[in-house]
Amino acid sequence: MNQYKYWKVILDFIFAIILAVFLMPLLIILFIIASVDTSSNGFFFQKRIGQYGKVFTIFKFKTIHGKKRTCSKIGRLLRTLKLDELPQLFNILKGEMSFVGPRPDIEGYYDRLEGDDRRVLQLKPGLTCEASIVYRNEESLLKMQPNPLKYNDEVLFPHKIKMNLKYLEHLSLKNDAKILFKTLLIILK
Repeated sequence: MNQYKYWKVILDFIFAIILAVFLMPLLIILFIIASVDTSSNGFFFQKRIGQYGKVFTIFKFKTIHGKKRTCSKIGRLLRTLKLDELPQLFNILKGEMSFVGPRPDIEGYYDRLEGDDRRVLQLKPGLTCEASIVYRNEESLLKMQPNPLKYNDEVLFPHKIKMNLKYLEHLSLKNDAKILFKTLLIILK
């Protein structure tokens, strides 16, 4: 058994506390901006599949206007800079997520995995992973497909599973640090 799994939980918790305290003023400002921009409560809540297939509620800042059903310029900026994901620090504090791990998906994907692929469910979902780096422009990629759902189900999702299984097999602090560094470089570009 990989001992890093146990250290990862502790490091996630400590790092999440530090970031939550440090970023609290920014979180409050972003909540106000998201609330005004979407004309609603600035938080978005959605059920996602977590570790061992357990359902949990993910936290994000809203980027879609409630009545118009469109993503605003501010919402797109929050998504591009991944600032809409910052409330997931509280998912990490609750022990539902990690900084690095497969991005949590809606029901109908991870919960329906079979065979060896189900090993992915040993991992806590994360804020980032190798698959989210490779497919950082997933929305644009899907829009270019004649059948986006079929492309996602037959190409993207299976490739993400392979990448996440590889991550599970090479779980280490060094690997997590590399993924976090790559993610930070992409955000800062």
